Amino acid sequence: MSDFLDALSITSSGLRAQAARLRHVSENIANADTPGYRRKTVSFEQELSGAEGAVSTGRVNLDSSELERIYDPSHPMADETGHFDGSNVNLIIEIADAREAQRSYEANLKMFEQTKRMSSSLLELLRK
Repeated sequence: MSDFLDALSITSSGLRAQAARLRHVSENIANADTPGYRRKTVSFEQELSGAEGAVSTGRVNLDSSELERIYDPSHPMADETGHFDGSNVNLIIEIADAREAQRSYEANLKMFEQTKRMSSSLLELLRK
């Protein structure tokens, strides 16, 4: 039965990690037009405690690529040349990341449900 618990632990860690990734992608999309906003990225790390293969989210990193320079002399944050720093969020990349995280989340969810069904079937067999 511990193999089933390990499988459930691994898939639930994947679910938590992908949910955190989706949360950061959502923040990036929401702040795409915020001046000076830097895109957030999150990395996954193998958990040292618990089942082998379980993952957790690492530190949240800020994308160090250059911010877009926008020319708008009427903007309150514009400098003497009429430019201000926009964000470095690329919506195409964020949408692709969101789809990848969503599909990974769904795959982990299917594995969780399959493991749960298998353990239920095993318990039914053992009861007979």
